[in-house]
Amino acid sequence: MASTAAPESPPAAVSDALPRMISVRTADDRDAGQWDAYVRSHHAGTPFHLHAWKRVLEQTFGHGGRFLIAESAGRVCGVLPLAEVRSRLFGHSLVSLPFCPYAGPLVDDSAVLSDLTSAAETLASDRGAAHLEFRGFEPRGTGWPAQDLYVTFRGPIVADHDVNMKAIPRKQRAMVRKGISNGLTVSVGDLDGFHRLYADNVHRHGTPGQSKAFFERLCAGFGDDAEVMLVHAPDGAPVSGVLSLYFRGEVLPFYAGDTVTARDLAANDFKYWMLMCRAADRGCTTFDFGRSKRGTGPWHFKKNWGFEPTPLTYEYRLFDRESIPQHNPLNPRYRLMIETWRRLPRGLVGWLGPLIVGGLG
Repeated sequence: MASTAAPESPPAAVSDALPRMISVRTADDRDAGQWDAYVRSHHAGTPFHLHAWKRVLEQTFGHGGRFLIAESAGRVCGVLPLAEVRSRLFGHSLVSLPFCPYAGPLVDDSAVLSDLTSAAETLASDRGAAHLEFRGFEPRGTGWPAQDLYVTFRGPIVADHDVNMKAIPRKQRAMVRKGISNGLTVSVGDLDGFHRLYADNVHRHGTPGQSKAFFERLCAGFGDDAEVMLVHAPDGAPVSGVLSLYFRGEVLPFYAGDTVTARDLAANDFKYWMLMCRAADRGCTTFDFGRSKRGTGPWHFKKNWGFEPTPLTYEYRLFDRESIPQHNPLNPRYRLMIETWRRLPRGLVGWLGPLIVGGLG
């Protein structure tokens, strides 16, 4: 499938005829309406910029929401969602935003970007953070150290399901048809069932998982724009699931999980095909397969669908550290921890995982 343009791009430099006053302040819940209106109207807005994330992160992890809003002449001209992450294991940081693949500054022009960036640096320094992190699609000219470990996979979809099917490369299309021939079915709305699949999946992979409360708050904050879909085997047993976000003509499968039997049934292939169909029926024109680390199994799986990887750039303003943090499973220092986590009892990791995952972000 041909890739679609990333929603973010560096703001163009603007030379105003007259200087204007730009004020930056910390937004609160009373600003939610105008905040979201700005995000939805901005060409680079994403679901990860929406104000709902402030409550999700604060209530689930206790991360202080430090959402910065820029105004000029009585109107919003820029927003920057930030969350303060404090962890005994992983340190103290200010991130835009934890658990989100991209959520960097949205601005009218370069002057607003400069003011928001300066305000974020001051806030991070005043709060004693070890680093400030912006997540986006392209470098923003900050000059900060950056890494491109992650990519996302984006591609167009159309209303005609046959056209979408033919756009999938032949080998992957055969896997989708295998799932269809296996008599798999889908259902929507079972968050409890989804969380069981998700929790089992992350345990097998040796990583701590999100609590059910996180997903409950996410669904509550996004309403009809968050959807849980399960895939069932012919006997009715759930074997795979996905929680997706919808935003302005795009669908993004955000969290997923499956059982060990899903692969033999081609349940994951069937799952994403059915999500593509559901999204097309809702009028979506872009399928964003979500973030993956370069060269990993999920990276290869998504590339097999014909989507070209879109690089993500994460920029870091370092204060009390000398190098970019590497809090991800590819870091060799975590190999022993991952193997140990896989062997722990399911009940223990279900209790302990949400206490750890908040510091990873």
